Amino acid sequence: MKSDQIAIIGLGYVGLPLAHAFSSKYKVIGLDINPDRVNELKSGFDRTLELSETQVNECLENGLEFTTNIEDAKDCNIYIVTVPTPINSENEPDLTPLIKSSQSIGTVLKKDDIVIYESTVYPGATEEICVPELEKFSGLEFNKDFFCGYSPERINPGDKEHTVTKILKVTSGSTSETAKKVDELYKSIITAGTHLAPSIKVAEAAKVIENTQRDVNIALINELSMIFDKLGIDTNSVIEAAGTKWNFIKLTPGLVGGHCIGVDPYYLTFKAQSIGYTPNLILGARQINNSMSKLIADKTIKYMVKADKKLNGANILVMGATFKENCPDMRNSKVLDIIKELEEFECKVDVYDYWIDKSDRESKGLNFIEELPFESKKYDAIIVAVGHDKFKEITEEQYTNMSKGEPIVIDVKGIVKKPTWRL
Repeated sequence: MKSDQIAIIGLGYVGLPLAHAFSSKYKVIGLDINPDRVNELKSGFDRTLELSETQVNECLENGLEFTTNIEDAKDCNIYIVTVPTPINSENEPDLTPLIKSSQSIGTVLKKDDIVIYESTVYPGATEEICVPELEKFSGLEFNKDFFCGYSPERINPGDKEHTVTKILKVTSGSTSETAKKVDELYKSIITAGTHLAPSIKVAEAAKVIENTQRDVNIALINELSMIFDKLGIDTNSVIEAAGTKWNFIKLTPGLVGGHCIGVDPYYLTFKAQSIGYTPNLILGARQINNSMSKLIADKTIKYMVKADKKLNGANILVMGATFKENCPDMRNSKVLDIIKELEEFECKVDVYDYWIDKSDRESKGLNFIEELPFESKKYDAIIVAVGHDKFKEITEEQYTNMSKGEPIVIDVKGIVKKPTWRL
């Protein structure tokens, strides 16, 4: 085991913490196609904030090499792929990063090497999509010359408690011997333990339904919140009351974005439709959750009109632009959809999010502000879109001081004491 040399392909929220964990026991090469990302890591900085400067330096001290060149990994015998698996404009899987990674690995793949995929896919994708690319570019035969495994990532961005080694890992392999090898490899670093699935397809399916189940559950709460809003009932109060029953699943309404919950269900629905089954419940949940941004923007406009505020040229503050609280990740953030809806009414939107790096702000084309103007009485409406910890400390008086005319505070995350409207 100690003699294994591991290459991690993709150094994002998943790959970097995994590389850090493996580097304490193995020789590790970390690859990423972004040279800026590689150079930052070499200097000890992780812009995702998943690893501290100390932890990145630990990687370097352990001998972990960061590179953009697959040739630097030619002596490795285990390749772990942790690249993004996004969707396209038609909500269909975009497997381009996965395919290109497989092609790249194929150029250095050797006899008896193992390629393990962690990226979320639909059941069958590893063997149907990735393996043919590995065979084509290596000239080797699957399950004779090289082998594959699948161990789905379970990283929760921004979560400093449930880190990679503390989350139980599902493992699998293309042969019984490979499965055992993959399981033992992860067991060597995962203190929470592992679960060996009977096949790669089972492991793929297990991952994709984790986030699909969560998406459907949140959609139910979102739909209930819309019903209760029309009935004049506070949704959070209903949830508190229902939550007194031991088997009630206590969730809160909200935006569903990011690169997991808002994306993964489409991988499953794509595969289901390809075999002639229409997954109405899952697609319906996606439709509900995707509609929440427009609902929030419409509510904001409604209360501004009610307060006799002019929409054209109105100043609106959106607090938070990441897809979830206490992390800098803006990928597939549904807050951006709220902003687009407001701009269609010719509103001027300022955005404040202390979690987002300045260089990332500049690339989004949004009007970010550096500080909250607690004394300026500037805004016709304020939308608290993300539940960052510091936002929970803002008082009713401070919201009033930032408001021009009648305060309109729209609370998406249930953290404002006396909002004008709460999701």
